[in-house]
Amino acid sequence: MITADVLNEASGVRHGFFTRRGGVSEGAYASLNCGLGSKDDPDRVGTNRARAMDRFGVPGESLATAYQVHSDRVAVVEKPWAADERPQVDGLVTRTKGVALGILTADCVPVLFADAAAGVIGAAHAGWRGARAGILEATVAAMVDLGARAQSTVAVVGPCIRQESYEVGPEFHAGFTADDPGTDRLFRPSSREGHFMFDLPGYVVRRLSDLSIKTFEELPYDTCADEERFFSYRRTTLNGGGDYGRGLSAIVLEP
Repeated sequence: MITADVLNEASGVRHGFFTRRGGVSEGAYASLNCGLGSKDDPDRVGTNRARAMDRFGVPGESLATAYQVHSDRVAVVEKPWAADERPQVDGLVTRTKGVALGILTADCVPVLFADAAAGVIGAAHAGWRGARAGILEATVAAMVDLGARAQSTVAVVGPCIRQESYEVGPEFHAGFTADDPGTDRLFRPSSREGHFMFDLPGYVVRRLSDLSIKTFEELPYDTCADEERFFSYRRTTLNGGGDYGRGLSAIVLEP
C-alpha cells in the first residue's frame, strides 16, 4: 500500500493506494484484484476488498465503490451499498465516519481528497474522458456542499499511466488542444509519425490547479510500466487483450 505525505498529515483520515500485491486472486488477477466488474471469482474479489479494509481497521463491508462510467457525476455516500446497487458515477464524497470511499483503476487516475478540519473526504476516478468532462470539479463542489472548503482541501493524484507509456493518435491531440490550446504542452511526439505521448496526470494536475485547492501531491508511479505492482488495461491490450484486474485506492474518516 502506497500513501501520500499530504494525507498522512491529515488528522482523522486514513488512505491508501493499494498495489496488486497481498491478495488471493490468481492468473491475470493476481493477486489483490478489487474490481467487482472483472471476471475474477467474486468470492476472491470480496476477500481482497476485505483485506484492504483490514489495513484501515474497518470491516470489509465499509467499502463503497461505484459502477464507473467516465462521467462527471458524483454520489454522496452515507452508507455502503450492495454490489448490484452501485450508482453509475465517478466521484464519491462523504462526511460519515467509517465509510471508505474506493476508486478502481487500471491506468486511469485515482484522486483522493480530504478537508480534515471539516471532516469531509472525496474520491474521483479521472480517466481522460471524466477529467475532461469535469469530474474533479464536480467532486470538489460536492465536498463543499457537505461543508468542506476548497482552500482547506488537499488532493493526491495516485498511480496511473504516465506519459512514457501513453501513446495517443492525432484525433486525441486535436480534440484536447481545440478545447484548451494550453494543453499542447502535455503532448510530445512519439516514435510513430502523427502520434503523441500524453501526460494524463499532468492534465489532472492542470485541472486541480484551476480550482482553489492549494495543496496537492502527485505520486510518480506508472501503472503500465510496472507490471509487478500494478494492473494495467493498456499493458493487457498491448499483450493481446483479455480481462484484467483493478487496483483499489481508498480513503476513510476514522470511526
